[in-house]
Amino acid sequence: MRAALGFAAAVAVTLGACAPVSKTPDIGSDAGAPETPPRIQLHTRAFSVLPGWAEDRHGEALAAFRGTCASILKRPDDSALAANGSIPSGRVADWRAPCEAAGKIDFADHGAARAFFETWFQPFEVRAVDPADDRPEEGLFTGYFEPELRGAWTRGGKYQTPLYARPDDLVSVNLGSFADDLGGATIWGRVDGGRLTPYATRADIETRGPGGALKPLLWVDDAVDAFFLHVQGSGRIRMENGSVVRVGFAGKNGRPYKSIGRILIERGEIKTEGVSLDAIRDWVRARPDAGRALLRENPSFVFFRVVDGVKENEGPVGAAGVPLTPGRSLAVDRRYLPLGAPMWLDTSDPLAFDRPIRRLMVAQDTGGAIKGAVRGDIFFGSGKDAEARAGNMKHPGRYYLLLPLSVTPPQAAR
Repeated sequence: MRAALGFAAAVAVTLGACAPVSKTPDIGSDAGAPETPPRIQLHTRAFSVLPGWAEDRHGEALAAFRGTCASILKRPDDSALAANGSIPSGRVADWRAPCEAAGKIDFADHGAARAFFETWFQPFEVRAVDPADDRPEEGLFTGYFEPELRGAWTRGGKYQTPLYARPDDLVSVNLGSFADDLGGATIWGRVDGGRLTPYATRADIETRGPGGALKPLLWVDDAVDAFFLHVQGSGRIRMENGSVVRVGFAGKNGRPYKSIGRILIERGEIKTEGVSLDAIRDWVRARPDAGRALLRENPSFVFFRVVDGVKENEGPVGAAGVPLTPGRSLAVDRRYLPLGAPMWLDTSDPLAFDRPIRRLMVAQDTGGAIKGAVRGDIFFGSGKDAEARAGNMKHPGRYYLLLPLSVTPPQAAR
């Protein structure tokens, strides 16, 4: 899985994502579960009322959906698609026929792909209602990308910043395994004297350095880029011989994510309208000591693993266990939404607010800062263009969840 925060989210966290960490520069609001969960409303809709539905290239989404289907079909028919999710999404048996039918469609034929979704699914507009005032909450959509760093297997020269493997003493606990009302939340820590205790903070880990349970996976040449790799949760490491090593989320210390972008705004170092990934990087690099101290104010820390079996032209592997598709994969909050489900997104383009993004996505990832029922993080791919789009993506929006016709959520209304 990745660590998604939301690149823009991060920036957003600065401004505001496998489970992961985050997917945004560090721009957003510090993520945290709301004290009082929202009330979820589902409103049945016709495909004809989905904004821009007829204009999409549906075959691109079908290709992403088929990838997820390969994972879904490996599971028993009686297993729930979403464990402990707030939105009933049926069991694998409900998804088997649509998934098998998807394999027979040529995804280069966008018309046939559109007809497939219209034949097998029913759209539901998802609303999260604040129980305090009974008003729908505004949805938020950010973006993330796959960064590329320069690295080496051993420490030396400019390669002085470690990416750590998951420590042997790191323990993860899925609370939903103990009680259904605890949902699918996972906590992380270490066992000390028979008790589960919080794991070390970022500052503690970086000050202590390698040794004991902390084992470097490899070394990179830039501490600032390494920090944002933690925010993204996965990336490519360009090795000295030109080869590329993919790294992905292997665990985290379980400490809350704290946005360094927000800290800079609150201290008056950067104006809200001037926050961007580049602005944060520039501030940190221009002040080596203060910059290092600032990064350590975010106690969250991510551990990595080498990801094998992913082709050079494929995206990183998301929480759904399949490579992400640029522009079609969405990271969501698994407490509310099922991984693998198609979703019609209606938001704005990161580089032109007056230009909409209306397209069919697939929920294939999650992230530590992706919190909320109407909250999503768009995977934009890799490279500078993807970084620019992810870094500027922080817009309100909504989505429509597509569920198989055999699934009728009890809270659905017209």
